[in-house]
Amino acid sequence: MTDKTDETSAAGENPGSSQPPSAAPSSPAAARRKNPAAAALGLLVHRLRQPLPGAQPRLRFEMPPEYSRQNGDESGLDSEVQPQFGSPGPRISPQHPLYMGFMGAVGVGLALLVYWIGSNTTQLLLWIVAALFIALGLEPVVGWLESRKIPRPAGILVSVTVLVSAVVGFFATLIPTIVEQVTQIVEQAPVWIRDFIDSDFFRSLDDQFGVRERVTEELDKFVNDPAAMGGIFGGVVGFGSTVANGLFGTLIVLVLSLYFLAALPAMKKWGYRLAPRSRRHRVEALSEEITRSVGNYVIGQAVVALLNATFAFIVMSIVGIPFALLLAFVVALLAFIPLVGGMIAGVVVLLVSLTEGWQAAAVYGICYFSYLQFEAYFISPRIMQKAVAVPGAVAVISVIAGGSLLGVLGALIAIPTAAAVLLLIREIYIVRQDQH
Repeated sequence: MTDKTDETSAAGENPGSSQPPSAAPSSPAAARRKNPAAAALGLLVHRLRQPLPGAQPRLRFEMPPEYSRQNGDESGLDSEVQPQFGSPGPRISPQHPLYMGFMGAVGVGLALLVYWIGSNTTQLLLWIVAALFIALGLEPVVGWLESRKIPRPAGILVSVTVLVSAVVGFFATLIPTIVEQVTQIVEQAPVWIRDFIDSDFFRSLDDQFGVRERVTEELDKFVNDPAAMGGIFGGVVGFGSTVANGLFGTLIVLVLSLYFLAALPAMKKWGYRLAPRSRRHRVEALSEEITRSVGNYVIGQAVVALLNATFAFIVMSIVGIPFALLLAFVVALLAFIPLVGGMIAGVVVLLVSLTEGWQAAAVYGICYFSYLQFEAYFISPRIMQKAVAVPGAVAVISVIAGGSLLGVLGALIAIPTAAAVLLLIREIYIVRQDQH
């Protein structure tokens, strides 16, 4: 009877166990003998948890829980949400004078750093802006070639080749013309001086004021003055360095344009990912509209400038104005400047045409300025109808402001920039204002 009661009580201690009572280990030593690997691992963990001899607990500089609760710090509210390695230290309040002063100093330092970098890389920034402007202008051409089943690399190569050919053609026409004109001036300068000295006007001045002696003395002083001769040498070197910098800048802009044009889809993709995902579609739509408007504007302005230069070249060839091809390149470059470029080109060609007589200048002026009126009312509106739509007053103000800030490049990008600003105001600010 006693044996049955003991068996029943032993079974009641572990009713869910399927093993008989005799199968349970009798002591920890028996368990270690049965699984020595687990026993060794447990012993190792136990020893690792023990502090080193002589080690002291690390001090933690923490604020009392009451202070943490008063200042909105959740570290002292619930011990269950504490980090694994202890609660973090106190956070300084953003309204603390030390915090505000330090962050203000950091902000001023960053602003000064950005200003220093911008002031020392102005030329590079202008090159980047010019290259990006050219890349956006050539993007519609590349897209059109892609729509004709031409691979994008081939389209980029064709577009850049045409651009480089135009630049090389301009310099190939400009440099020989300059060399020829300088050679003629050097050859004719002694004849002009001799004729002037032998004229009755110079003789009368010499008799009254002694001009010949005074000119001779000034020439002797100038020749014997090392500073004056050094100034002439420095001027020649400065002109050469300016030409070299211009050629180098042109090369840099062309190379950057090629890289920007090749990487433009990836650049736009990564740029869109910088926006929040909830607004990414809206940002992408606005950015595509802006880039498309800029590209259409550049292409439209290039077509207008090409037509302007072609008409000017035909009229100059008929009238007989010298250097017609070079002046046609100049007209094309100036015609890129909106609103005022055509007027400046007309004045430049008129001044050159006066060397052939006032009749040639009059004929060219009548024909060219009549064409400008026809271009303003009939050609430009039809070419630019798919580009940007900027009010006249805004266009004039933006061109003047862009020219004052960045020169010719600023005048070129002024109207696309104004169109982008107007688009953002219309699609973001006005829409937001209408919702209130």
